[in-house]
Amino acid sequence: MAEQIVIIGGGQAAAMAAAALRHNGFDGGLTLLSDEPCPPYERPPLSKAALLDDNPALQPVLPADWWQQNKVTLRTGVQVSRIHRATRQVELLTGECLRWDQLLLATGAKARPLPALDALGDVTFTLRHTGDAARLRAALQPGKRLIIVGGGTIGLELAASATQRQCQVSLVEMAPEVMGRNAPPPVRAWLAQQHRQHGVELLVNNRIEQLTLAGGEINALLQDGTQCRADLLVYGVGILANDHLAADAGLETDNGIIVDNHCRTSAAGIFAAGDVARVRQPDGSLARRETWENANRQARLAAAAMLGLPPPEDTPGWFWTDQYQANVQFIGEMAGDNWLQRGDPDQGNAIWFNLVNGALAGAVTLNQGRDIRQLRKLIQYACRPDPASLADPSVPLKAL
Repeated sequence: MAEQIVIIGGGQAAAMAAAALRHNGFDGGLTLLSDEPCPPYERPPLSKAALLDDNPALQPVLPADWWQQNKVTLRTGVQVSRIHRATRQVELLTGECLRWDQLLLATGAKARPLPALDALGDVTFTLRHTGDAARLRAALQPGKRLIIVGGGTIGLELAASATQRQCQVSLVEMAPEVMGRNAPPPVRAWLAQQHRQHGVELLVNNRIEQLTLAGGEINALLQDGTQCRADLLVYGVGILANDHLAADAGLETDNGIIVDNHCRTSAAGIFAAGDVARVRQPDGSLARRETWENANRQARLAAAAMLGLPPPEDTPGWFWTDQYQANVQFIGEMAGDNWLQRGDPDQGNAIWFNLVNGALAGAVTLNQGRDIRQLRKLIQYACRPDPASLADPSVPLKAL
C-alpha cells in the first residue's frame, strides 16, 4: 500500500509543504485538508491590497492547476474533528476517516481575543482571513473614525491602509514605542514619524480603561485620561495557536505545537509548521516566528524530515512590511545597541545595520529590497565590514 501523507491546514506552510514533498520526490498519496472554502492564498496582502483595492483578488500560493498536475488531493471547506494516533487516521466532522503514515499540522492561529472589545459587536474587527478583510474593507469608508488597538506590524499596516482610505485613525499601544517587538529603535522612530505625518494619532504607553457603545459611537477612555470617539475598532494583540487537535491527541502544546528544529512533534510521524508551531530552543525556551518566510522555511524543513533528507540550509530570518510608500525589509538579528545608518530615510532610501562585536548581525532596508540578497550573505557569514564603508552609500555592498 502506498505511503499516505496528510496535511491539515490551508495556509502558506501547508501549501508549501505539499510543494516541497513533491519537489523532493515523494510520489505517494498526498492530501491537504483545509477548513477554508478556497485553495491556500497569500496572507500578507490582507492588511494592504485586500483593504485598498476596490475588487481585490486572492493571490493563490500555488497555481490553480498545480494540485491536479502534481496529483495532490486538495479538499477545501472540510473540518477535522480528531486525530487518532493509534490507528493513524484523521477523522472529519462528517465521520469520514483518512489514513495517514505521516501527518503535518499547519493549522495556523487566530487573533488573541479581547472579550471587552468583542462585546461591542459588529463595530469590532480582527484580521486573519480573507473574510475578515472583506468585512473590514466594506466598513472603511471615507470619514470613518477608527481605533486600532496594537502597534505591531499588523496594527501599523492597518493604520496606513485605513488612512489611505481617508479614515481618521487613533492607534493605542501599551508599549512606549510602536513595533517594539521586532524593529530596532531608529526604525521604530522613523515609522512613528511617518504615521504622525499622515495624520495617525499614536497613543503609546496607553491602554483602554473603559469602553462604551451608544448610538453607534464608540467611546474609549484611555489610561491617561484621553477620550477617543470612533465608529470602528480593530485590534491585533497577538495570536492564539490553533493547537486543539494536537492537544486532544496528546501532543505537547503550549499556545502552539511544540516541535524540534526539524518540525517534529512529541509524537512519532506527526510534524507541525507555520504559526501553530513553537520551536524548542537549546536552552529550553520556546520560539515562534510569525512570518511568511518562516512558514516557507518550516514547510521545507518538515518535508525534508518526513522524507529522511538533510534539512535545507539555515538562513537569517527575514520579513517585510509595506506602509504608505515605504517598503521596509528586516533580515537577521534585530536586538542590538550599535546601529549604523546608510542613506537618508526622509528621502525614501536607507539601510540600517546592526553590528554586534564588529560583525554584521542584522539589517533593515527602506525601499532597498534589491540589497537583501547581499545582506543575507554578509549576515550569514558574520562578515566584519568597515563601519565607515557600511555607512557610505557610494560603497557597494558587494565590495564589503
